[in-house]
This record gives sequence, structure tokens and C-alpha cells, in this order.
Amino acid sequence: MANRHRSLSSNPSPMSRREMMSMSLGTALALGTTALTPHHAAAGANNYSPVLQGGKPTRKPIFKSLKFGMIQGDMSILDKFKLVQDLGYDGVELDSPGGQDKQQCLEASRKTGLPIHGVVDSRHWSVRATEADPKRRQECLNDLLTAIKESNYCGGSTVLFVPGHGNDGPESEIVPRCLDVIGQALPTAAKLGVRILIENVWNRMFYDHDGAPEQGAERYAAFIDACKSPWVGAYYDIGNHHKYGRPQEWIRTLGTRIVKLDVKGYSREKNNWCEIGDGTIDWPAVREALDEVGFTGWCTAEVGGGGRERLADILARLNRVLPN
Repeated sequence: MANRHRSLSSNPSPMSRREMMSMSLGTALALGTTALTPHHAAAGANNYSPVLQGGKPTRKPIFKSLKFGMIQGDMSILDKFKLVQDLGYDGVELDSPGGQDKQQCLEASRKTGLPIHGVVDSRHWSVRATEADPKRRQECLNDLLTAIKESNYCGGSTVLFVPGHGNDGPESEIVPRCLDVIGQALPTAAKLGVRILIENVWNRMFYDHDGAPEQGAERYAAFIDACKSPWVGAYYDIGNHHKYGRPQEWIRTLGTRIVKLDVKGYSREKNNWCEIGDGTIDWPAVREALDEVGFTGWCTAEVGGGGRERLADILARLNRVLPN
């Protein structure tokens, strides 16, 4: 089972607020695969040399998890932990701020030995880092800091964070705003050993919502690099942008920026979400790409939940599409 506390070998070097606020979108995107610092160039997919066995990259384990809110039924928190442990899940992910009672969850985690691997910032959609009002951005920062502290309290290693929404303004304005919020959170994240992971979602940032279907992850990668810190990475959702690109190619572009995975299905034919393993995602190609970039770590199902039978089916689907 994965270590509940992740450590990094280098100290973070967050950019100053003045640097972040003066950064234009063009500068951020220029920090993609063509103009990275030595630190980030080493993390890029193009620089990764996988260990080969029989001509293929070494396969490393992927740990299976679910969002805690997916566990339905009139049960105590401890009984929910026992249920998913009995089904064979490796861990769970909580919500913060708010969400589940963190003390009860920590006690349940200790009693069962089932890790809480991180939390999802539960308010990043409603109170965003890209909003024009500085008071709202301060509120977003406070929420992110709470999530970082609560993840650490529960033994987690990360916070899943959506950096904002494109409707809040042009990228030349909203990118510096969210970089500033993240930059202010970095000292706390570094001190507690909790990474801020940027999820790819339908938020009209770093892709063209009305564009062609075969888009790449270069702008997403460039934003992560613009944070200039090893405490920021990607929480890559395999299904979220299949409408706009090929997940296996996004994985190769993001490379070792990817720290964790969200998993759901998507069908281009039906233009809609679907069960994990159904739809048009090429899962063998996805698993191959993850092998190529050397990924090992947590994947978390993000689909409709239910009781024992439903959760067992979700885990079986996770194991089929992302076998170890």
C-alpha cells in the first residue's frame, strides 16, 4: 500500500507575487515543453527514459480509490471505511472545506488501516481563484489553505484543485490571478508536505471548448510549470477531456507532472459520460502511456456511487482498465 506521506527531495522555490502578477498568458504558455527550467525539463515526458523489460516499460502499481461521497447507505463513517476495505479498495479521498467529519475519518482510517490519500477542494467551483474581486480570491485562498491543512491532518498527500474558470475573463488576466493564489498557498503546502494538484476539467481554461477534437495538453502543462514549484502537479482526469483529445497523448505530454489520476468513462459517439470501461477511451493505450511515463500512485473513481454491489462493480472496472 502506498505511503500515506509523500516527500520530495528538493525545496520549493515559489515565484514572488510581483512575478506572478506580471506574467502574461503568452509567458505562461512559453514555459511549456520548449522553454522549461532545468527542474521542470527533467520532469517532462520528452526527457523520461523508462526502464525496459523485454522491450516494454516496467509496469508499476496503481492504487485504486474512490471519492468518499460515493459510499451510500445508512452507515457510520467507520462502517463505510470497513465496507470499501472489504471490497478491496486501497484508500479513499475526502472533501474539504466541509464534507466528512475529519476526526471521525482519521479514527476510522487508523482502526481499519485504510489510508485517506488526499482531499478535494470542495469550493473551488463556487469561490474561484480567477475571480476579479480580490476578496473572493482571498476566500478561495483560505479554502485552499483549509484543504491543505485538513489533508495533512488526515494523513493525505494532496489537494485536488481547479484553478478557476475561463468565464472570469481573458487568460491574460485570470492566469496571473490563479498563479497568485496558488503561490500564496505554497509555503503552507511545502511545510506540511501536501501537493496542490491541478485537475483538468470543463472550465474553459487551457483548451478550446469549441475547438477541434484532437487538442493537446501543452497549455495545461505550461500552467503547472508556470507555478515554478515541485509542490504543484497534475491531477489528471482520464475521461474529462476525451471529447477534446486523446488521453494517452495528454499523459505523454504531462509526463511526470502527473501525480494522481481521476477515472471516469466518456463516449465520443454518444457525446456523454459513461461507465468506466465503456465508451470510446482506448484504455490499453492509456495504460501503455502511463507505463511509458513511469506512473505509479493513486487513481480515484469519480462516478455515481451506491451500495456494496455498485461499489464492487466500480472497483472491478478500475482493475480491468488499469491493471497492475
